[in-house]
Amino acid sequence: MSAGCCAASPIAQAHLGATVASAGATIAPANHAAANPGSDKADLLVEGTIVTGAFGEPAAEAMAVSGGKIIGIGSRADLEGLIGPSTKLLKPDGVVIPGLIEPHMHIWTSLLNLDWTDVSHEACSTFDDVVATIKATAAKTPSGEYVLAKLFDPSLYQGEPNLTRAVLDQIAPNNPVLVMNASMHYLYANSAAFALVGIDDTVVDPAGGTFGRTDGKLNGVIGEVPAMILLIAKLPKPTPAEIADGITRILNACASQGVTSLREGATGTLAGVGELAMLHQLNAARRLPVRVSTSQFAIMPGKTPTEVAATWKEAGVTPFSGDEMVRADAWKLTSDGSNQGRSGYFMQPYLGEDTGGHANWTPESLLDAMKAGFDDGWQVTIHTNGDAAVEMVLGVFEELLPNYTQKDLRHFFIHYSVTTDDQIARTAKAGLSATLLMNHVYYWGAAFRDTILGPERANHLDRTASIMRAGISTSYHSDYNVSKVQPLLSAKTGVLRKLLADGTVLNPAECATPQQALEAITTNAAWQIHADDRGSLAVGKRADFAIVDVDPWTSSPEGWDAIKVSATYIDGTVAFQA
Repeated sequence: MSAGCCAASPIAQAHLGATVASAGATIAPANHAAANPGSDKADLLVEGTIVTGAFGEPAAEAMAVSGGKIIGIGSRADLEGLIGPSTKLLKPDGVVIPGLIEPHMHIWTSLLNLDWTDVSHEACSTFDDVVATIKATAAKTPSGEYVLAKLFDPSLYQGEPNLTRAVLDQIAPNNPVLVMNASMHYLYANSAAFALVGIDDTVVDPAGGTFGRTDGKLNGVIGEVPAMILLIAKLPKPTPAEIADGITRILNACASQGVTSLREGATGTLAGVGELAMLHQLNAARRLPVRVSTSQFAIMPGKTPTEVAATWKEAGVTPFSGDEMVRADAWKLTSDGSNQGRSGYFMQPYLGEDTGGHANWTPESLLDAMKAGFDDGWQVTIHTNGDAAVEMVLGVFEELLPNYTQKDLRHFFIHYSVTTDDQIARTAKAGLSATLLMNHVYYWGAAFRDTILGPERANHLDRTASIMRAGISTSYHSDYNVSKVQPLLSAKTGVLRKLLADGTVLNPAECATPQQALEAITTNAAWQIHADDRGSLAVGKRADFAIVDVDPWTSSPEGWDAIKVSATYIDGTVAFQA
């Protein structure tokens, strides 16, 4: 899990940007689907238990596919006329369900520490486990080589303990150690790591960064990018092949959870157009294991949002350009920070603090940045965590929307984490939708309730029932690598709202129904990312499906996160096999 999201850290830009930019700026869609236009006879017949995704509808016995699309679904007898001499038969060992949709995650910013040791709260339930895991990694690492760990989140441990220089020196005396905080706003280092980059107790804090000190000596806690980047400087830069391998591994991990389509949440944050060019190049070399739609980030160094929009357009990146596997869909902005990192923007202060975070924009500058996306016909999506951020963004939407009524663009809030009744009503009236990070409830709900926001505001977190009751189309996302891509866990949390920390239920009045939760990871999510041809299994839709051992549509939500995926298919052909 990670607390940071929706914008690349300058550390990631410095470490990965040049390699990704080497892909160039030529957008060349592969158009794999064009090779099989289909016919009136099936090239594939799937037989077994086939869940269409429609509640109350019985499972089908067979599904006929031609040219990647479903041309028939129902009983075996119903499809007899669609079978030809070249029709292949698939009888999977399991239940066929619609491919799941992940409407907001991050490929590029997740590459920075993809292979670092996981010391998240999920992997290490106690602070002692964190220490033991780093110590075990150091024991396996040759002397003098880096020991690297990620996703340490002190807010999830009693007393919010830090990984100090003294602790890291003790557990890894022969290796430089760097541990990234989940928020990516802090780094923890030992003496060997400081020595390797020539930093000692006399170092002066750079503008905007801090080197933590105890009794005048470095204590190993480094805050913010200007200081952190000095410690990262000696890490070896990845090659293009390593970047490509990392992307493939991330997408395979998504496919292993039943995901067949996803939205990359901030394309362009590392290397601008080069990121989209690289995705197309990888897809041309070999079809990607998951369909990727992209949100073009509104910020590039040294450019105004209007100039950024022009840069995307000049490269041929326009709304819905690309192909069936890699498509540019949206314009992306980030209005505030992370609630668990206490940088989300709230109307009232955080517990024990005198401020409620901050906004990344003024209302005036945000309007200009959003307008740049509206003007070019993009779907506009915007990260909003705190209630003050929601209020500011909602006000700008309300001002802009009356002037842009000609297209069904489905603009939506990302996270929409803490909301008031009035904001939900106005969101519905404006015709906007929302995607919720339900893992906020599962992983951080107790911390929000007890130490970050307090019980009242925590009860306003991820209000699925209220939002859906208002008629707002709602989906669930992981915000990977903020949390794992596991849509069925998100859906389970949407229904149960149980906290990992103590098993209690956070505001049961906001529990979704099983139908609402499964729609949030299928049809609603597909609608949000303009994937109307996916999310359910029906005639005319793409043959994107997963094979699972238990049917979520008829089983208890308690067990949804334990469901195993044995394979995923895109256009009726294998994309992933366990």
